[in-house]
Amino acid sequence: MSEIFVSWSEYHQLIEKLAVQVYRSGWEFNQIICLSRGGLRVGDVLSRLFRKPLAVLATSSYGGEGDRIRGKLTFARHVTTTTAIGSHVLLVDDLLDSGVTLKETVPWLQENYPEQIKEIRTAVLWHKAHSILKADYCVEFLADDPWIHQPFEPYEFMEMAELAAKFPDQSNQ
Repeated sequence: MSEIFVSWSEYHQLIEKLAVQVYRSGWEFNQIICLSRGGLRVGDVLSRLFRKPLAVLATSSYGGEGDRIRGKLTFARHVTTTTAIGSHVLLVDDLLDSGVTLKETVPWLQENYPEQIKEIRTAVLWHKAHSILKADYCVEFLADDPWIHQPFEPYEFMEMAELAAKFPDQSNQ
């Protein structure tokens, strides 16, 4: 399996390119829903750029060693938001790997919020060729199946004692 290593700068530039793509489409939306964990940072930046409310739907399908084993998709009970769910939703995640997450999330949202949601469009940074679904907005198409190392991944392997050792204790000052 090939691997791609993405820096923070590259990561933010991908989010900005995604924002421009959505903007240039002319589509009017009034809600961003991001899928955690991968879509959290993407959704946050898009929410700030478009000045639209951000909601979070916790989903999980990866586990095992290094979180590289895809399993059954599970959903939180509700979308977390401080406002009512909008009628035109931009659903955001970091990537389309198999496509299963977005394929199952769109009907889940429509079923759980039928009175609120009228239209859903999807946006991702990366789309792998073997995905069973295509996003409405995507920055990079990946013809093979690389493992993408995102800039926040080191925190998944870091121990708190290791992190604390980097900083002197200043609690008594």
